[in-house]
Amino acid sequence: MKLTKLIKNGIKNLAINKMRTGLAILGIVIGIGSVIALVSMGEASKVSVQAQIQSIGSNLLTVSPGSTSSGGVRSAMGGATTLTNEDAQALKSSSEITLIKNVSPEYQGRSQIIAGKNNTNTTVIGVEPVYADVRKIIVSSGNFINTQHLSGMSKVAVIGPTTAEDLFGLEVDPVGQTIRINGKSFQVIGVAKSKGGSSLQNQDDRVYIPLTTAQKQVFGVKHLTSIALEAVSEEVMTEAQNQVGFFLLNRHNIDEVASADFRIMSQSDILETASEITGTFTTLLSGIAAISLVVGGIGIMNIMLMSVTERTREIGLRKALGAKKKTIISQFLVESMILTFVGGMIGIVIGITGFYIYSQVSGMAFVVTIPSVLLAFFVSVGIGVLFGWYPARKAANLQPIEALRYE
Repeated sequence: MKLTKLIKNGIKNLAINKMRTGLAILGIVIGIGSVIALVSMGEASKVSVQAQIQSIGSNLLTVSPGSTSSGGVRSAMGGATTLTNEDAQALKSSSEITLIKNVSPEYQGRSQIIAGKNNTNTTVIGVEPVYADVRKIIVSSGNFINTQHLSGMSKVAVIGPTTAEDLFGLEVDPVGQTIRINGKSFQVIGVAKSKGGSSLQNQDDRVYIPLTTAQKQVFGVKHLTSIALEAVSEEVMTEAQNQVGFFLLNRHNIDEVASADFRIMSQSDILETASEITGTFTTLLSGIAAISLVVGGIGIMNIMLMSVTERTREIGLRKALGAKKKTIISQFLVESMILTFVGGMIGIVIGITGFYIYSQVSGMAFVVTIPSVLLAFFVSVGIGVLFGWYPARKAANLQPIEALRYE
């Protein structure tokens, strides 16, 4: 039997019970639509994270406190207080450091910020004026922290646009307003330009104050949480990382690299880590969506088995008239594949449309990859073959006489 005739007969048979056919297709639509939407969401998250990291600069190195040993017990990475202002000053002034052009010592903590009746809990970063150059911070209104603020331990602050909106709304200009950090009053002198982000990594939800003020008046510490370094170029990142690493090892009197009480990460390291995390996230979402596909496939198999039962006499008559096994199998496989093909196409359209609407509402990047669409399409067809094979084989194996006697 020709393929076109098989398809026509398949459509005709499926149209006999439209409700049952529609429900079978719906299972595939939900499964394929979920796969497209969730994979696209994972890819969009990956693109968003990469854009945020790259917006900081491609030639950035970050030195963070490492793990240290005390009484045989090793502290967690980043939990030590091994970086100091003196380390940052030494990196600035040393003739051994030739591949670094800017050094930005930083102290970061979280605090409750209050402005009138409004408050928010956000990240507070103690910085020096060079921070704006190293971290690519642009002030949309007002000014950034300067050397006078640093030396005078001034209570001034530059806030991110999200923090500004949380504290003052959209109608009030934050510049010149007063906020309270840990019970101390600060004057807002600038608002940073939006850089984007989400959750704890939202670069727009931050408050920048002079490093001296942060250490001595707000948090009461003497150490740093990180030192940001801007290399002279992207091409010398590895050499710069090694240069800084050996310099700090020598300064901290550490002989072995494995015993280092600090760690140095480049933007490529951060990008790689972020890609692994978002990749795992995408795989997890895809696995969840795949469950819907399996459920949809089982639904199709049930529909086809029911169809075999209902058409037992028809199958017996066709076999009695000389229809071959492969013809019967082909007929039921085609019907199963029609269900999954139609469901797959509708699911792809719904998945892409649904994610587009979500991206417009949430502000997430709209990313739909061709491989994910093709994969979803071929998976839907594959499900038709996989879950249609057993009912088709069962129909083909019916004995003509027994089938004709079936009531």
